[in-house]
Amino acid sequence: MSDTRPDAGDMMPDVAMETPDGGSVKPSDFRGQKLVVFFYPKDNTPGCTTENKDFSELKAEFDQANTTLLGISKDSAKKHQNFIAKHDLKAPLATDAETDGLAEALGIWVEKKMYGKTFMGLERSTFLVDTDGQIAQVWRKVKVKGHAEEVLAAAKQL
Repeated sequence: MSDTRPDAGDMMPDVAMETPDGGSVKPSDFRGQKLVVFFYPKDNTPGCTTENKDFSELKAEFDQANTTLLGISKDSAKKHQNFIAKHDLKAPLATDAETDGLAEALGIWVEKKMYGKTFMGLERSTFLVDTDGQIAQVWRKVKVKGHAEEVLAAAKQL
């Protein structure tokens, strides 16, 4: 992992990811509209489910603000399909590559510790990208409660 993590003012790295239907998506696909890229550690875990439901509930408002949502984890496309169906999620999801993906390019694939074990995992982070592909705002180590509303407010201001 590099010491320089892209931040507000930097261009969003353009790394392709797999969509649940087997297609491909990358940040540059959304030029001309604002983009919220929210990274979460794992499908069907309590915090990640809440975060995805919160963004889904506000999707119409993000749409009105000319802002597209994209939720990303390292879960497989199949897991994403099940997650979307189980919770009726409206925000599109994508699967980041196991190695050298967008999370690595953003410096949010980090060493974590839980129950005395050290492992690599996603740092819950959100990036608001402007219509030109430039990162406008970054939220790192996100706390889920109220986060989707905070991001929506920032998107409306952009």
